Amino acid sequence: MDIIVIGLGVGGEEVAGRLAEAGLDVLGVEGRLVGGECPYYGCIPSKMMIRAGNALAEARRVPTYAGQAAVRPDWAPVHARIRDEATDNWNDQVAVDRFTGKGGTFLRGHARLIGPGRVQVGSDVYEAGRGVIIATGTTPVIPPIPGLADSPYWTNRDAIEAAELPGSLTVLGGGAIGLELAQVFARFGVAVTVVEAGDRLLAMEEPESSTVAQRALAGDGVTVHLGRRAVKVDGTTVFLDDGTEITSERVLVATGRRVDLAGLGLDTLGLDPGARALEVDEWMRAGEGLWAVGDVTGRDAFTHIAMYQADIAVRDILGQGGPAADYKALPRVTFTDPEIGAVGLTEHQAREKGLAVGVGHTPLGSSTRGWIHGVGDEGFIKLVVDTDRGVLVGATSAGPDGGEVLAGLAVAVHAEVPLDTLRSMIYAYPTFHRAISEAVRTIH
Repeated sequence: MDIIVIGLGVGGEEVAGRLAEAGLDVLGVEGRLVGGECPYYGCIPSKMMIRAGNALAEARRVPTYAGQAAVRPDWAPVHARIRDEATDNWNDQVAVDRFTGKGGTFLRGHARLIGPGRVQVGSDVYEAGRGVIIATGTTPVIPPIPGLADSPYWTNRDAIEAAELPGSLTVLGGGAIGLELAQVFARFGVAVTVVEAGDRLLAMEEPESSTVAQRALAGDGVTVHLGRRAVKVDGTTVFLDDGTEITSERVLVATGRRVDLAGLGLDTLGLDPGARALEVDEWMRAGEGLWAVGDVTGRDAFTHIAMYQADIAVRDILGQGGPAADYKALPRVTFTDPEIGAVGLTEHQAREKGLAVGVGHTPLGSSTRGWIHGVGDEGFIKLVVDTDRGVLVGATSAGPDGGEVLAGLAVAVHAEVPLDTLRSMIYAYPTFHRAISEAVRTIH
């Protein structure tokens, strides 16, 4: 055996498949579903849900622009599409066949290291002549709230699998996953309450993004409690630290995800199994003959990061060279309506780094496309500038198709396009992305 890949989520499957295609003898070990969280419980099915919720929202806007429309939400076709088109009823045989079809060997089970290049699965031991790749992902964080562990709470997995929706839902956590699911369910008639311990939603993004998200949720009837902690859960009743009691049919825990290195046998390689993540260098190397990719490395838990890191690891293992990891233009999108896309540093992060910061900002609604779009056009373009170098180090695109508009800003941050170039280029009219030119003009 040349290579053993522990964990065949998005990153692990990519590494294993490409190395097998390159002619290496690859063993891939996965105890759950090949493909990981994204295709079965995350990115893909959740975006199907969001597409359906957005269709309902657009239909409800018809009286403003185009006559009359009767809207009757029905979750059944959404669930059927997720079950049949996205997940094959949560069966990974297609993914397994895809990997083995490339020449890889697949083994279902839990793998642990028992020394350099040595991996145990059950009672069998396998040896990797060239190395081991760890890609075991993350698990949901379940906060130690009294009573929660004994309550019938949901995680994102339960929400995605739901064949029927509850009449009411309490969401613990105001991050991207919680907000996306909250808005979808609200648009399908669920009475949704979001509880966030921090003072704003989407705490890792710009404050302006938090405002847009909160207004959007309010427009869909979602109740939001900010700066409030759940101190007790009894069944499906959540007790907050200000005395508020929230009773709903379901409680969804969306308080983040964590890396779990315990049980991987990292101590046999002199690594800390209690670490918060598996530290890697710019080539995804975690040690001699050991690589790691994806969420387990402690970077933001995005599919595109796992794929990016997988490419670097493959090139390193095959000796192909090329660029090492560079995260300065890390893009991310919260797929609420409006979408909130961001890349690079926020204004606060840039100031914390000691940069000479300039900021450009323009509301989306003031642009011609925003005015034409009308209802649902709320959003903005915000640019974060390193004025010493005259380049963008961060940007946010909030609004309709905010994640798509982000593409140009991501290029600008990644390539360090000079501000003078951004000022002088031609922006198509009338588009949402034309607001970038307005934001550039406001930089101060």
